[in-house]
Amino acid sequence: MIILAIETSCDDTCMALLEIKGQKIEIRNNIVSSQVKLHAKYGGIYPFLAKREHQKNLPLVFKKVIKGIDVAQIDFIAITKGPGLEPCLWTGINFAKKLAEGIKKPLISVNHIEAHILVNFIDSNLQKIFPAICLVVSGGHTQLILMKGIGKYKILGETRDDAAGECFDKTARILGLGYPGGPAIAEQADKLSMINNQLSIKLPRPMIFQKNYDFSFSGLKTAVLYNFKSQPIKIRKSKKYIQEMCYEIQQAIIDVLLLKTLKAAKKYKAKAIILGGGVIANKELRKQFKEKIKKEIPYSKFCIPDPGYCVDNAIMVGITAFYHHKENKKTKQHIKAEANLKI
Repeated sequence: MIILAIETSCDDTCMALLEIKGQKIEIRNNIVSSQVKLHAKYGGIYPFLAKREHQKNLPLVFKKVIKGIDVAQIDFIAITKGPGLEPCLWTGINFAKKLAEGIKKPLISVNHIEAHILVNFIDSNLQKIFPAICLVVSGGHTQLILMKGIGKYKILGETRDDAAGECFDKTARILGLGYPGGPAIAEQADKLSMINNQLSIKLPRPMIFQKNYDFSFSGLKTAVLYNFKSQPIKIRKSKKYIQEMCYEIQQAIIDVLLLKTLKAAKKYKAKAIILGGGVIANKELRKQFKEKIKKEIPYSKFCIPDPGYCVDNAIMVGITAFYHHKENKKTKQHIKAEANLKI
């Protein structure tokens, strides 16, 4: 079985070719055409600019990804239908529909959030890890999800305002750092040399001790803004201040994500903790999650994608389509973009 997968939910034009051999998923080709540099000068993503780039890139990426194979070998096409930026979603869907009609192959639509979870199952045994607690953290989403099987999800908590990725972007902008904010803040945090582990800056951990599993990061962003504005210009432009602030921003976000995830895992007796989303590529977050899970709940399997599979990619779309195809779910040609799609 060969799957052509397409992902255009945000600013990256992604396409992959997957071959299924029994239960083994092999990646034949994988291309990500990034728009980061294009949007960086604006400090964020402009949906219609992203749409224009998708329209330009999709035919080019398609030619590259299918090089060396006959399109007649493709069994079906997988496409992201949401959530995401509606102009971007529609661009990918319309391209996939036209392609499917041209080569007379079915379409399978995929939920972007579920895809961030199921990319972990590229070579995993699915039968022994449920129930699982899933944490999906990206630019637009921060969700804790109870997973009892493929397609069996319950949202335990989600962000009430800014997602963790948005908080990284907005605080990086306040500090005059680059876009995207997550990598820029992580880079500065890594440069910090602390003496006796003492920081002169202390930021809040919003909602960390509330009994629910919801998140809120707008207060953290506001605290950064107030602290920054309260400093003399000489201080706020100093390397030490920027590095300390970045370290504390990163740690505040990690602390909240980690505590709430572990609390949910203990309550629901999770056999696995599954992470996904662009923010999960953060090295410090990955390190602290691994250490804390091993120490506090060693009976839980820790599932985390390779950093390249954390960011948006078409591999996760193809894997998700494969598992739904296995369940004999009906394929649909009449797919529409659902910008606010829930898992």
